[in-house]
Amino acid sequence: MIELKEHTPLLHLNTFGVDVRARYFAEVADTASLEELRMLPVMRDQPRLILGGGSNILFTRDFQGLVIHNTMKGMRIVAEESDYVHVEAASGENWHGLVLYCLDRNWGGLENLSLIPGTTGAAPIQNIGAYGVEIKQVIECVDGIDLSSGQHRRLTPDECQFGYRESVFKHALREKFFISSITLRLTKKNHRLDTQYGAIREVLEQRRITSPTPRDVSDAVIAIRRSKLPDPAVVGNAGSFFKNPTVTAKVAESIRGEYPSMPSYPTENQYVKIPAGWLIEQCGWRGKKVGRVGVHPQQALVIVNYGGGTGAEIVALSEEIRASVRKKFQVELMTEVNIV
Repeated sequence: MIELKEHTPLLHLNTFGVDVRARYFAEVADTASLEELRMLPVMRDQPRLILGGGSNILFTRDFQGLVIHNTMKGMRIVAEESDYVHVEAASGENWHGLVLYCLDRNWGGLENLSLIPGTTGAAPIQNIGAYGVEIKQVIECVDGIDLSSGQHRRLTPDECQFGYRESVFKHALREKFFISSITLRLTKKNHRLDTQYGAIREVLEQRRITSPTPRDVSDAVIAIRRSKLPDPAVVGNAGSFFKNPTVTAKVAESIRGEYPSMPSYPTENQYVKIPAGWLIEQCGWRGKKVGRVGVHPQQALVIVNYGGGTGAEIVALSEEIRASVRKKFQVELMTEVNIV
């Protein structure tokens, strides 16, 4: 039976560690619980927010509506071929737990996405990506429930409208579609490993690994992430706060004229991606502390809550950072974190 709570603390359900409350709160562990919740007046009368691991959200105030906490669990093989395995994972599963589950079976495709915080259901919403790989490359379908009609729907990758940290779930289906599971198509052999990212190559070379396995790549990614990114269990953060901006080749060349060592990556349609962390660092923000919040000393792309900081303080800092990058480089930074 679904339990509807009121004035529920969310301090431990967001990795920024912001102390806010939900006016109404319900935990959903299966589709039956969701259907029961869907019949309650609170679903019709209140704003709603679907919350997984809380690793990509910044609360700026108490949420005056219904927070639906997704705790659905389960992983299973739905189909298998000689070269591929099709794995379904419930949306409340821990993402890195799913990665490890697959690596333990030597399935390839998720190794570059190791140690990304959050739940499986958040992966397609954000089209999570790291070190040259995005989840859209291995997603076969996304299953879920329309919260208005109760209808079960299966979306293909095209229907998900994946983009750079974008999907239909952040726009047309935002808070309207509850993702219940995702199905991935992973390799069983002849793995197509992406080791082109410089830092991965360096770690593999240091470890004298010339023919890496998915596990080797994952271990390298984990080592890189742990060396650069703070653990949310130690200091509040949501990982990358901003997206890496994409600019025209002309803009990139203009910046490179003054900063010859500027890192950049070519993208589709003649555009160039510049690391947001590099831009922020050039503006002098790395390691800077402003009251109870600040910019991480190892990675300028990460804003941290040193304890007791509010969402408003974090937003104010982010706006200062954006303004300084805009002034110095004429480049607009867009937030990756969901601000509510």
